[in-house]
Amino acid sequence: MNESVNTKGQDSGPLAGMRVLELGQLIAGPFAGSYLANFGAEVIKVEPPGDGDPLRRWRSMKGDTSWWWYSLARNKKSVTLDLKSERGREVLRKLIGEVDVLIENFRPGVLESWGLSPAELEAINPTLCLARVSGYGQSGPMSQKPGFASVCEGFSGFRYLNGFPGEVPVRPNLSIGDSIAGLFAVTGILMALQRGKDRRFEVVDVALYESMFTLLEAVIPEYAGCGEVRQPSGTTLTGIVPTNTYTCADGKYLIIGGNGDSIFVRLMRAIERPDLAEDPRLAHNPGRVEHEQEIDAALREWCAAHSLENCMQVLEQARIPSGPVLDASDIAKDAQYRARDMIRYLKMDQSEIAMPAYAPKLGGSDGRVEQYQLSPGPKTGEHTEAVLTELARLDSGQIDQLRKQGVI
Repeated sequence: MNESVNTKGQDSGPLAGMRVLELGQLIAGPFAGSYLANFGAEVIKVEPPGDGDPLRRWRSMKGDTSWWWYSLARNKKSVTLDLKSERGREVLRKLIGEVDVLIENFRPGVLESWGLSPAELEAINPTLCLARVSGYGQSGPMSQKPGFASVCEGFSGFRYLNGFPGEVPVRPNLSIGDSIAGLFAVTGILMALQRGKDRRFEVVDVALYESMFTLLEAVIPEYAGCGEVRQPSGTTLTGIVPTNTYTCADGKYLIIGGNGDSIFVRLMRAIERPDLAEDPRLAHNPGRVEHEQEIDAALREWCAAHSLENCMQVLEQARIPSGPVLDASDIAKDAQYRARDMIRYLKMDQSEIAMPAYAPKLGGSDGRVEQYQLSPGPKTGEHTEAVLTELARLDSGQIDQLRKQGVI
């Protein structure tokens, strides 16, 4: 890996020494960059001059910048560069020669139109890992289609299963396809760099729809093997009973997973239904699936008669897998999240910003967990001059000229 330059705290962590150039915008590519930066990689984000990445203006704002930006762009450096200009691409080529990884999530063909095809990139940097994230991948009849996460989640088969029977499929209120694709990009990058002294130029081709498709468990084997097309099942899980979400007397939601044979017996006794606990029809999962409505009715009635806290006390005593449905305000106060430092609070401009920590936690056999320094997303072009000086080897006169030409 390249020796890190001007790391600003990125001198520790398992990925320290890895240098990444991030060309992507919005979510999928930047999520991959954010994940690498969180564990010590030096991530240099290239943004267009002016307003920068559009994510800076998405959703709730702190001043003129979104809260989301500060979290997703954590630990990164920002360099502005007009990649639509030849001069901007000349500078980019200099930077590419100095990095281990290049992440992009443009429409397939954009890099090629800029004279930055894989073959041309390999000539610049023979050991570069090029991670390409797109809706449908770099090949195939749909490769040129716009690939937003919402559309690709539907194409993957994921969205079909998400919702209630007979109703319009539901999307989670998250761009989950982008984030999952970003994680697959990280996996591909780490595998490519694992080659060590045998490293060579490598392309990591990540498609959003394929990333979501790989999460479908037995959906395809079941269809191929017995013609079964799994259907949406609301808050339950097809073929496994009981596992569902119930409304408690105080209007709060409780998830109960009592689908093991011995767990089911304890669960039914805990809710004072020994008749169901001892019913031979329900001793094993196939029978419980057949009588799912009867079991769910008993659990629904019991939860509706007790508060969430009371329900949880009873179920925890009986060792039943169960737990509340939390919103953001619940998470911020939760003891488990606090004990695991899953929300990191950073001082910024006389105020504080919270951001989620990334998993997994790394540590030694003594239980010690490493903590890596975090910094919120940078201002647009905050590191342009330093990076172009140290990596592109441009002097102050050349940088001033680029600024006058609007390239940076």
